[in-house]
Amino acid sequence: MDKWRRLAIDEAVQALQADPVKGLTQAAVQERRAAHGYNELKEKKGISVWMMFLLQFREFLVLLLLGAAVIALLLGEVTDAAVIFIVVLINAILGVVQEYKAEKSLAALQTLAAPTAKVVRQGETREIPARELVPGDLVLLDAGDLVPADALLLEGANLQVNESTLTGESLPVEKDASFTAAGPLPPAEQKNAVFMGTMVTSGRARALVTATGMHTEIGRIAGLIQGVEAEQTPLQKKLARLGRQLGLMVLLLCAVIFILGVLRGNEAFGMFLVAVSLAVAGIPEGLPAIVTVVLALGVQRMAARRAIIRKLPAVETLGAATVICSDKTGTLTQNAMNVRRAFCAAGLYKVTGEGYGAEGGFYLGERAETPEDKPHLQLLLTIGALCNDACVLYGGESGAGGGGATEPVSVVGDPTEAALLAAAARAGLRAEQLVRALPRRFEYPFDAERKRMSTVHSGVLGHPALPGEGPWLLTKGAPDLVLERCRYWLGPGGPEELTAGLREKLAAVNRSMSEEALRVLAFALRPLPPGEAPLQAEEAEQDLILIGFMGMIDPPRPEAAGAVELCRRARIKVKMITGDFRETALAVGRELGLAAAAEETLTGAELDQLSQEALEERVERTAIFARVSPEHKLRIVSALQARGEIVAMTGDGVNDAPALKKADIGIAMGRTGTAVAREASKMILADDNFATIVRAVEEGRIIFDNIKKAVHFLLSCNIGEILTILAAILLGWPLPLLPIQILWVNLVTDSLPALALGVEPAEKGTMARPPRPPGEGIFAAGSGRTLAAFGLYIAAITLIAYSLGSGHSHAAGQTMAFATLALSQLVHVFNFRSLHDSVVRRGLFGNRQLLLAVLISAPLQLVVLLHPFLQGIFKVVDLNLSQWLGVVLLSFSTLLFGELWKLLGVSRWRLRRPAPQRS
Repeated sequence: MDKWRRLAIDEAVQALQADPVKGLTQAAVQERRAAHGYNELKEKKGISVWMMFLLQFREFLVLLLLGAAVIALLLGEVTDAAVIFIVVLINAILGVVQEYKAEKSLAALQTLAAPTAKVVRQGETREIPARELVPGDLVLLDAGDLVPADALLLEGANLQVNESTLTGESLPVEKDASFTAAGPLPPAEQKNAVFMGTMVTSGRARALVTATGMHTEIGRIAGLIQGVEAEQTPLQKKLARLGRQLGLMVLLLCAVIFILGVLRGNEAFGMFLVAVSLAVAGIPEGLPAIVTVVLALGVQRMAARRAIIRKLPAVETLGAATVICSDKTGTLTQNAMNVRRAFCAAGLYKVTGEGYGAEGGFYLGERAETPEDKPHLQLLLTIGALCNDACVLYGGESGAGGGGATEPVSVVGDPTEAALLAAAARAGLRAEQLVRALPRRFEYPFDAERKRMSTVHSGVLGHPALPGEGPWLLTKGAPDLVLERCRYWLGPGGPEELTAGLREKLAAVNRSMSEEALRVLAFALRPLPPGEAPLQAEEAEQDLILIGFMGMIDPPRPEAAGAVELCRRARIKVKMITGDFRETALAVGRELGLAAAAEETLTGAELDQLSQEALEERVERTAIFARVSPEHKLRIVSALQARGEIVAMTGDGVNDAPALKKADIGIAMGRTGTAVAREASKMILADDNFATIVRAVEEGRIIFDNIKKAVHFLLSCNIGEILTILAAILLGWPLPLLPIQILWVNLVTDSLPALALGVEPAEKGTMARPPRPPGEGIFAAGSGRTLAAFGLYIAAITLIAYSLGSGHSHAAGQTMAFATLALSQLVHVFNFRSLHDSVVRRGLFGNRQLLLAVLISAPLQLVVLLHPFLQGIFKVVDLNLSQWLGVVLLSFSTLLFGELWKLLGVSRWRLRRPAPQRS
């Protein structure tokens, strides 16, 4: 598009071999379609459900389980093999369900393309499917149209296009067919071009198609989305590493023990059985499924807090987020203009109030003013409301139509004009009442050359210095151009001559308001001679009386500043990334506390001058990035990730989609966000509320803490099982546990309590600590030492139980070992309700789900031990009273051991950690 924009119209027509009057011939259309294809976006082919299912078996832990099952089957242990196969199958099904929502970013981009287009071909105007457009086609655009392809303007009348989905700017962009530029410009500044998927808000135009399909700006972004590889979340990486480590350790142990056993003269078949037992003991079979379910439960809780998770493993990533890159428009701001300053002869007013309600006030200094008592302010607001084509809807009826409810429900029209209506409403001036009192008789529409709009009204203005019933010419527009058409200023005592000194003072007021990043409009009027035919605009808009200025901005959301402050307390950096101007972004950033000076900002043009290494150094001390393109956003996210940051990226426009996908977790707006942004994201804010991110961060931290508790509980149990088997082999004892018994413990008496740990309530100080260091592993802060200690203790009491029972018989010994291992783990789970607090302080009844899990698992274990049919399957025997007493005492001793371990301060687990050091 950039090369066409730099050509004059006749040069572009010649280069495209197009006809700017009659359009292309049918033969030319067919020839170009053969060369360029249809005007549609190509989809990246997804994987089938069957392939998804097969990919579930690539995890190392799963492959180890399958290997153990095959060996068990070869050894004739059909029951053990069947149980393992069932576990693997259930895990695979859960994984497929989790991943079934394939990527739909490109399909969503398709919905932005206009389904039809008005085109001139062979001298005839016709409406065709937009996909049939080709480069060189002559298209016609009117207000309300979606632009069907990238095109160069041939001519336009008052053309304005809303490009917020592409550039992030909230205001419609004025287009100018005569514009040319010598150097490269971003799409936001290409005034003589329109882009596929944007919306024409006013005016009309004739344009020459320059690019279709994947060659358009949206197509280029689609290519960026395809080119961005989705990265694994930190938890996925840690669990994958853990699985490999566990698997290699178990394989090594199995091999060593098998070789040692054979060398000691043991039967090879028996040693195979021992190796399988050890493998089953070492692999936490329920770990993949438990992590998936805990994440899914977290998703449900986050959805209740208005944060919808699209990618299940990404739930925990928010808890580790160190940086949130937020789009400005519609995310930190309201995506709606609001008047903030009003200047007239009465003074410079500060205007409060957000949105299109009537609430708000007008302040001179700290003093609230009543607009009804200030005729100058009333007149300024009246001109803004009457010289206006926007319309506020009240209770389903137009504000211009009279009647209806008093509460405004929506606005139709230009955002700037809607802001003027809202300001007037705060002063009690309803648009429909003003229209009845001062009906419009004629208008001079806004155009890019005059940069002003005027309307003619008849009626009483209500200002003591301006009596009569008109007609009145009311004008609004760019301050410098309106000021040069003014001859008078409406001072405190009435109209007075505009002297050079007074002009300079008024120009200084305009500059002062502009320096606050406000969009400033000037308002003026003049009486017209009654009964005459309408004058030409240049003749009518002269000798005006300047009434004043109003300055407006797209303000921050009321809750955004508090959310940013909460992020700061949680040691999470917030960076604004926007397509808007530096001054506007900095003004919003100051209100939110993001940045105080221009040195903390960086523009897209400045970013282009930096190498990636220089950007990585600069990005840490830059809070606001302005006038950026999609490629810039990708570079920023990549630079932050290169510094070890875990990046959350929020956005709502098409321009945000590639960075949303590249970020560790992309967060899209659910209400104002485009379908493209939502489909490229991993999380959606249902209420478009930045504060919801903070709540999601808290939930993410809770989820990760709970997953860690569940994983640590499972691993401490598995370590106990490994050490039990290993110690028995080294001591030359018979196997104290059978493979099917270990499987039962791992899948039933371990898994249900571990799942219940996944819904453990938050501990104190969750949002008072910094994010987890990005490189922190599952065994951080000395937890491996504690896991080993718990594992040793569980192994010790299991072997003691076997020793006590084996004095009666080997079967009794195995039964006591089996019962002690299972029941001790049901008690041991309470040690993990907190990683550092005592059970006494944390309490036993704070997690009802955990109590329920124990109350389910314990009876199941008793049924296996007591029911004759199940006794035969699990190879256990009845125990006498003294043996049961020994099992109970040994099992409950794990709770005492856990309390002593925490009390002595040996455990180094801490939820509060020092802030991570960044290089």
